[in-house]
Amino acid sequence: MTAANETLMPFDDVLAAYDPALGLEVHVELNTATKMFCGCPAVFGGEPNTQVCPTCLGLPGAMPVVNGKAVESAIRIGLALNCDIAEWCRFARKNYFYPDMPKNFQTSQYDEPIAFDGWMDVEVDGETFRVEIERAHMEEDTGKSTHVGGSTGRIHGADYSLVDYNRAGIPLIEIVTRPILGAGEKAPAVARAYVSQLRDLIVALGVSEARMDQGNLRADVNLSLSPKGSGTLGTRTETKNVNSFRSVERAVRFEMQRHAAILDSGQAIFQETRHWHEDTGITTAGRPKSDADDYRYFPEPDLVPVAPSREWVEELRGTLPENPVLRRARLQESWGYTDLEMRDVVAAGVMGEIERTVAAGASPQAARKWWLSELSRRANDAGVEITDLGVTPEQVAAVQALVDAGTVNDKLARQVFDGLLAGEGTPAEIVEKRGLAVVSDEGALSAAVDKAIAENPDVADKIRDGKVAAAGALIGAVMKEMRGQADAGRVRELVLEKLT
Repeated sequence: MTAANETLMPFDDVLAAYDPALGLEVHVELNTATKMFCGCPAVFGGEPNTQVCPTCLGLPGAMPVVNGKAVESAIRIGLALNCDIAEWCRFARKNYFYPDMPKNFQTSQYDEPIAFDGWMDVEVDGETFRVEIERAHMEEDTGKSTHVGGSTGRIHGADYSLVDYNRAGIPLIEIVTRPILGAGEKAPAVARAYVSQLRDLIVALGVSEARMDQGNLRADVNLSLSPKGSGTLGTRTETKNVNSFRSVERAVRFEMQRHAAILDSGQAIFQETRHWHEDTGITTAGRPKSDADDYRYFPEPDLVPVAPSREWVEELRGTLPENPVLRRARLQESWGYTDLEMRDVVAAGVMGEIERTVAAGASPQAARKWWLSELSRRANDAGVEITDLGVTPEQVAAVQALVDAGTVNDKLARQVFDGLLAGEGTPAEIVEKRGLAVVSDEGALSAAVDKAIAENPDVADKIRDGKVAAAGALIGAVMKEMRGQADAGRVRELVLEKLT
């Protein structure tokens, strides 16, 4: 069966016949300065194969050394996820052959992870689901294969492949959940909420950029179905490297419908990895999914065990930030945002920016207005993250201060943002250089109003006859004449004074 003719069962029918079980494996790329087991720089980008050494290339005789900062980050992640921290753990070799794994094994952790038995609560539509964390373990990333030729970018049909080992050896933390049961129709939304909340936690900890578009955070979605009420677990598939919250939700929903159609036809689910296709919203077959025994795990002989002292663990516990869920609730109450307004703020990823803007003197509603409308639009137009736009919260607050003082109006403030993006100085300097200040000269305003009345006699007559709503046309004419630099409220007052 190919992707083109994949049969799907209607979602409501799936829920009537089957119980879904979810499992999520999230890989977090740590923002350490160097790689997990060598001194090569751990940075995004760079010319292919320029950030490598004998250790991360797996050359004979090279000896790895554990990155202490990565261990610290792993412990902090584990503590934030309510995990137990191992008093003694070690690395293992996970053996498999793939071109982007130069050693033909991955240095990872198997049955002795650094963090285990944790949990995270997520809320969906007012219902709380506890996601149990089986483990969070340390490992290294692989290189990156680029398949050249063909129409899909996959290895099948490609003319040849290129491998860049710059990413090989980057420190990773893999966070693995236990099966999430009982979510029913909310299973797709629970998966999305978990990954989203986990990303917020990782960002708050400061251990990773957690940018899904750059691969800092990648989610593998495991799903199985079992007959309604059976209490068993079905055969699972694993959709690999899903790179957005929306796609996590869509992948769960698609696989539920696909599994159900296969089972309903009397066929069996094949345990395999699946590729997610963002453009079409479907998954396609990858490779047979190996069990742990197939990887032939054994302890890594070249690395000593990791044994964090209890004193160090407690010291790191004291560095944990405020829980993102509690912080969100606190800020929402403080700012007076509705649930919908706060949801939009979180979805845009600007909660921290708004917090700083408010701290710099802007009102919560004004801060939200600029970040979610004007700056969000500009970031979309530029094709960058809003936080990479180059405008700081302090600058946004300074622009709003000019609006509050009557120096500029909202329309003129947008031109101030033009100047900020062009690097023309502070908001106040931009207003002066560009001559953006609102005209407060009563004589100039009165003359502009007289001109608008003279040029629009029909509108003026309507206002004299008591149709005050018609004043908007004259106000617009005056604003155009004054290049938007008039106080619209004062212009309205003058129009009505002269005509009523």
